[in-house]
Amino acid sequence: MTKSTTALETPLRQQLDRLAAFEPTDFPVLSLYLDMRPNENGRRTWDVFLRKVFTERQQALKGEARKSFEHDTERIREYLEADVRKSADGLALFACSAADGYFEAVQVDVPLDAHWLFVGSVPHLYPLMRLNDQFPRYAALVADTNSARLYVFGLGARETEREVKNVKTRRTTMGGWSQPRYQRHIENFHLQHMKEVIDVLDRTVRAESLNHIVIACDAVTRPLLMEQMPKHLTAKVIDVTALDIKTPEHEILSETLEILRERDADTDSAQVQRMVDAWNANGLAVVGPEDTLRALQMGQVEELLIAASPTELRRPVEVTSDMTPAPVDIDTTAPNNADESDRHRLADHFVVHAHTSGARVRFIEDPKLLADVGGVGALLRFRI
Repeated sequence: MTKSTTALETPLRQQLDRLAAFEPTDFPVLSLYLDMRPNENGRRTWDVFLRKVFTERQQALKGEARKSFEHDTERIREYLEADVRKSADGLALFACSAADGYFEAVQVDVPLDAHWLFVGSVPHLYPLMRLNDQFPRYAALVADTNSARLYVFGLGARETEREVKNVKTRRTTMGGWSQPRYQRHIENFHLQHMKEVIDVLDRTVRAESLNHIVIACDAVTRPLLMEQMPKHLTAKVIDVTALDIKTPEHEILSETLEILRERDADTDSAQVQRMVDAWNANGLAVVGPEDTLRALQMGQVEELLIAASPTELRRPVEVTSDMTPAPVDIDTTAPNNADESDRHRLADHFVVHAHTSGARVRFIEDPKLLADVGGVGALLRFRI
């Protein structure tokens, strides 16, 4: 399965473009990630987290930097109280009042792993880009011989829905010469329905720039549908599963998303092996943080393969010129962080640099796959 997190095809395209374009500042930039789901007692937990971390981080700042931080925390509290949708399970907020009142909020219908606060010179985008990768945009088509429902899902929620309904046919006990003629009549109805469904699917995939399709149908519909599907759509079909046309939307989303994740795990392994083989053959690939950083700086990277957890990254022995210390040292409350702020900043540098250069980003969930190469590598467009 081709994973593409280029700016043209992902759920958070516009937000990531704006955030990645932020110029480093001498003032603290807050990057706040909150799991908005209530706990087992139905209570929110982010307010306790914010009281603690805001107080701790504020005490470490002085002068104009502290004033900017205080303005940002107040604005964040106001936003949380008044502007968050009840359906939002996750929230990412980016703020720096000293940078012309910069404020960006991203509400999503999928949960985040935990509450995180990053303070640095630029927005910290690694968790947001990983979320973007975990919940891609794709088409889910549920069909039978006379109706179909086509969904476009992104970030774990429905973006659009289209329906196709045609004449509902039924079996008869007609005999003699009339039965074959009636059967041909029914088959023609089914054929026309499938052609209409494929036409709607094709137009949607093209208009939405989708790379993945999951199809759900019964055993009768499957051969009829697949026979009418052109090669350019067949190449994007991840799987064909069995779901009834009356299956509720939330079950369709859950079932199809699980299919994408299972396929994703398989292709992660294959893509890492492809990269390692190319590197061993002195081909279009690099591995390890040093060579990958240099390739990113030179614009060589076609696809970045990076560990899904920054703690899996090996610190580089040397860094490229665009990886020099920022005006504000990164400070993070990320889980199990301890003294790993530099690894979080390194991970962020990798994915943001890849995004801004138009490279694909593949987050590798299995830590063993990239363990021998320092947690990162890349397939290249060209060699210098």
